Amino acid sequence: MKRLIWLGCLSYFIIGLAHVVLGSVLPVALEHYGKAYSEGGTLIFTQFGGFLVGVLLSPWLNRHLGKRGGLLLAFGMLFAAEFMFMLLPPWGWLYAIAIVAGFGFGMIEAVIGTIIIAAVKNQTAVAMSRLEVFFGVGAMVMPLIASGLIWANYWQLSFLVVSLFAILTLIMWAKGSFGELDAVLRKSVASAAEERQKAKRAGKPLYQGKEWVIFSLFIVFFFLYVGTEMSLANFMPAILIEKLGMKEAGATLSVTCFWIAMAFGRLFAGVIAEKIKYRLYIMASCGATVLLFIVFPFTNQVWSAFVVILLLGLAMSGVFSIALVFSSKLLPGAEESTPSFMIAAGGVGGAVLPLTMGWGLDHLQVNQSAWLLTGFSAGLIVLSVIAFQLDRRQMVMKTGGRSLGRPKHET
Repeated sequence: MKRLIWLGCLSYFIIGLAHVVLGSVLPVALEHYGKAYSEGGTLIFTQFGGFLVGVLLSPWLNRHLGKRGGLLLAFGMLFAAEFMFMLLPPWGWLYAIAIVAGFGFGMIEAVIGTIIIAAVKNQTAVAMSRLEVFFGVGAMVMPLIASGLIWANYWQLSFLVVSLFAILTLIMWAKGSFGELDAVLRKSVASAAEERQKAKRAGKPLYQGKEWVIFSLFIVFFFLYVGTEMSLANFMPAILIEKLGMKEAGATLSVTCFWIAMAFGRLFAGVIAEKIKYRLYIMASCGATVLLFIVFPFTNQVWSAFVVILLLGLAMSGVFSIALVFSSKLLPGAEESTPSFMIAAGGVGGAVLPLTMGWGLDHLQVNQSAWLLTGFSAGLIVLSVIAFQLDRRQMVMKTGGRSLGRPKHET
């Protein structure tokens, strides 16, 4: 089990690298090709399209190839795509390559999340938050690597770094042994999901009754959360430049600080969530996020803005991983599909809400644009309160109306 988790952590580290590598070198890549920022934005949006397809097709591919087979396919695609990026092909080819790259790391994220949630029965949130730590480290390290390579005038080698990590991890997944879990990785689906598939073939839906309410609630939640996180990470430097008159280099450090705080917070998020229950953790984190976004427009000094950014990183650090586990626990028997749907919803939010944020920076005053982030996070607190009540009702129904304690591994 430990070997599986640590290899999952390495895989999430590579996802973090792959998520940000294109954006890290985008200015010099556009200069090389003689393209405008709008065309660069289209390229990144195309990669998100591939990401969504990879996430959504992962359950189907898992059923036909097994989880290990699906991972080998995904890492192979990521390796090939990043290697092709490094060769600097004609601009039109980059769109197809971006789709393949997005498909690869999207499928990896969905499959690894599914494996961990299905295989780790106790302390699931701890395992998932550990994965997210490595994602954050990858997203933090890649811009530093790219910066050094840009300075040395070898910026295209940034893609080679991701490509080499991908092929190394592919070999480790192909050759690695995980004891009794090898059978799970080879199987096309887990037993619980087999029951769901039988129900589907019998004409019954994957989610039934109130499960559709829970499913829909979390779809919107992940859409808003990832969209908010990506908007903050992508536009925080621009906001600080406009708001406080910072230089570009200093403003860019805000993103690094944000990811450092995210990675640090994720070290403890799972442990805390297991102790205080998932629902309470998510509600408290979303509440803290809203309050910090309310405070941010009133910061008029660089130091106070960076303090708020660091606190935002801590507050938001465990929301994604804990909510992923929480939604899967509330929808038992659909562990093969639920993580993929939630990650896909997050991918849509990560593509759409930054477009809204970009529009706001073009057409509104900078503080008014910052209030858009407050609006996004306000939706999160509303949804987390609803999820809190739904889970509380389920607990009461299971205990026959008695107020009983819940084991730590439950929601």
